Amino acid sequence: MDFPTEIVHEGKVKILVPKLRAFVKTPSEYAPSKAPVFYNPLMELNRDIAVLALQTYQKTVNRKIVVCEPLAGCGVRGIRFASEVEGVKKVLINDINEKAFQLAKANVQMNKLNKRVIVKNEDANRLLSRYGAPRKRFDAIDIDPFGSPVPYLDSAIRALRDGGLIALTATDMAPLCGVYPKACIRKYGGKPLRTEYCHELALRLLAGCLAATAAKYDIGINVVFSHSTNHYIRLYAEIAYGAKKADESLKNMGYILHCFNCFHRETLKTPSLIGHSGRCSECNLKLDYAGPLWLGKVTDKKFCELMKNKVENMVFKQKEKIHKILTLIKNEVDAPITYYVIDRICDKFGFPVPSVKKVIETLKTKSLRATQPHFNPKGIRTDASARSMNKILQKLSQTDYDKF
Repeated sequence: MDFPTEIVHEGKVKILVPKLRAFVKTPSEYAPSKAPVFYNPLMELNRDIAVLALQTYQKTVNRKIVVCEPLAGCGVRGIRFASEVEGVKKVLINDINEKAFQLAKANVQMNKLNKRVIVKNEDANRLLSRYGAPRKRFDAIDIDPFGSPVPYLDSAIRALRDGGLIALTATDMAPLCGVYPKACIRKYGGKPLRTEYCHELALRLLAGCLAATAAKYDIGINVVFSHSTNHYIRLYAEIAYGAKKADESLKNMGYILHCFNCFHRETLKTPSLIGHSGRCSECNLKLDYAGPLWLGKVTDKKFCELMKNKVENMVFKQKEKIHKILTLIKNEVDAPITYYVIDRICDKFGFPVPSVKKVIETLKTKSLRATQPHFNPKGIRTDASARSMNKILQKLSQTDYDKF
């Protein structure tokens, strides 16, 4: 290579990567974007969970699988798939960057995977479009871009076999979380909201975009797993061919309406907002909305349980953290859509902030569902109304004040 490199170990493999500190001039610079080949060490957790999810999918379908990573960078993700996931027959990795192509080839050779990992150097959409014909399609496609995965959705969906798995990463959180709503509408076809649960909305906007794109080709989706970690969201979905499957998927589309005054929120599974009063049912002030977006499940409980059972058998540095994430996600699968963040409510109404544990215990004594979401450690998923939550937090804060 004509640039500084170093060898790192990740999972079961060793990878030659750019020496990131050699490309940073000031502490504020984002090192991975400065290097000639993209590699982000902070995304190791993302790749660990990707390996875990792919292994779970392979065991579920119970056959040899062929995988494609069209935006490979140095090739670490695809190489890990070939090395760590049982039942992977072939992995095709690709990058349009010539230096990334050369580095990925070197890494494949270093890990002695030449017979099972194919490296290509072309445009991602062009590559995927060549695998759109029956019997050429992939079992799984992992799209991990710098930014939005939307430009690759059409070609990726068409390059997946019936029952195939698509994995998507989105790092453009500013549009998805409502900082740049016009950009989100352009890319994802839905309006975002800057709410305390905006990361969940981001996941649902991405899932909704995937469902709408797949439906154009008479394909339905089933979201089997998703998570929000650090600066990105991640989504895994199986696809199913057929117009009826597409129609069933689209039934999960709708809107989330939110009151910024009292924190009331509600869902609306309709093609449009026509006919809704636009007023909050609790305080009668004007509601804002997010959508259209996905209102169905964003994780399949059985798939998540299978992932959790396989963690101990995998070679991960952050095994404990992954186990905690999976436990939280499994517990919130059947809980209501959206969550309250107690800090936000207490700040709004001037209450002292009680512990999350105490609030959950109080909700359960009132026969209400309550669980902590993986999105936010101060969050609570519950079927309690906003008015009930406000009263409970007020009472708890008053009790704590009296004790003090």
